[in-house]
Amino acid sequence: MPSRSEPHCSGPISRRRLLEMTGAGFGSLALTDLLYRESRASIQQPSFNLRPKRPHFQPRARAVIMMMQNGGPSQMDMFDPKPDLQKADGKQHSTKVEMFQKGSEKNTLMASPFKFRPYGASGMEFSEVIPHIGGVADDLCLVRSMHTGHNNHTEALVMFTTGRLFQGPPSFGSWISYALGTENQNLPGYIVLRDPAGYNTSGSLTWTSGWLPALYRGTEFSTQGPPVLNLKSAQPVTAGRQRDNLDFLASLNRLHQRNYPNESELEVRIQNYELAARMQLAATDVLNLEHETNATRTLYGLDNPQTQSYGLRCLLARKLVEAGVRFVQIHPPVGQPWDSHGNVKTELTKVCGQTDLPSAGLIRDLKRRGLLDSTVVVWSGEFGRLPVSQNGTGRDHNRNAFSLLAAGGGFKAGYIHGATDEVGYKSVTDRVSVSDFHATLLHQLGIDHERLIYRHGGRDETLTDPPVTGARPVHALLG
Repeated sequence: MPSRSEPHCSGPISRRRLLEMTGAGFGSLALTDLLYRESRASIQQPSFNLRPKRPHFQPRARAVIMMMQNGGPSQMDMFDPKPDLQKADGKQHSTKVEMFQKGSEKNTLMASPFKFRPYGASGMEFSEVIPHIGGVADDLCLVRSMHTGHNNHTEALVMFTTGRLFQGPPSFGSWISYALGTENQNLPGYIVLRDPAGYNTSGSLTWTSGWLPALYRGTEFSTQGPPVLNLKSAQPVTAGRQRDNLDFLASLNRLHQRNYPNESELEVRIQNYELAARMQLAATDVLNLEHETNATRTLYGLDNPQTQSYGLRCLLARKLVEAGVRFVQIHPPVGQPWDSHGNVKTELTKVCGQTDLPSAGLIRDLKRRGLLDSTVVVWSGEFGRLPVSQNGTGRDHNRNAFSLLAAGGGFKAGYIHGATDEVGYKSVTDRVSVSDFHATLLHQLGIDHERLIYRHGGRDETLTDPPVTGARPVHALLG
């Protein structure tokens, strides 16, 4: 009878015998895989801090300014002229559109109320409602073939900023801060500039650190009053006394930390305290406008009540990037101002009047200061609008197509990418998903989107989740 040490035997092999012969091998494979994953996680999981970190490869850009346009700007009324839509005004659309709200059941095509014209040497066409953005056409990369996964504001905003439809993951500003740190150790790596009158749709969900350490969360700076809330004592404290207080607090924190050397949350909390102490002086200094010229103030529209608030946020974004902040996120007027359900003409005219000049002013200012080459500026909403009318004069949400602007940081200037169908309902040529754009943005910062990993819940998480999304950098967008 063959012994168990023999490599083979004659005759049929039972299932039990097969498991006896190979079971140890399966166990070894499983153990090898587990050890590999643990070693990989330990390599990929660095210490948590905001010190500058080396990218995976040579970057084209070092910073990002994200101009988040909550509400869903209408692509066929601003960036994507459609002659066929103009001709078919009032006719039935051949395709039944996806409706989000009532009012579009008639499926009646609605022409844009705005005229388009070409701008710059590139001849890029923009609507008459955004002439200042049109004025920087030769610096812009216009992606007309964006698409996303949901027609509701919150889900689409979460998708655009985190790469996932469901709440919980970190925003891409947090991912970038985690990957690269910041060049200014006296300021956060990720700063948010919102309307001081209130929050936009979905509030802080669009700058959450999710399950990344809180050190990488977007920090709100205000353009009215103290730049950072609760940063300074309500009662005046002399500089010497404050320094003594902070030093004593730091010594107590570090003493306490010795008892919990493996608590990453405690380390992050201590770092946040220390960063807040350094910010007391740095934040006030960098946001000081005393040395800005009248020409610069006019460039951003600070001399006009209509553009002053948004213009100030754009100017502060430039100052923060200039000071070494890695990621700045600008929000439009309070609420969801681009959500033109009621009347496209009046609603777009209002919000464009507030944001068009400052948006272009930011790009012009970065360029003249030599900062545009190293700074990516992104202008985008969470989705687009439908080509059919909603109750006669408005447009409903559209996840199937929207337009995005990118400038600087190695993005191709004066370039139009992709196309929608004849009425602007769906992206049909050279389509770009939100995850594709995230991968492209990371690429310009010197980051391989598949190698930017954080171990969470037993899984190697990424911003783009490549096995699921199939994301890849869109090299056609890059110069």
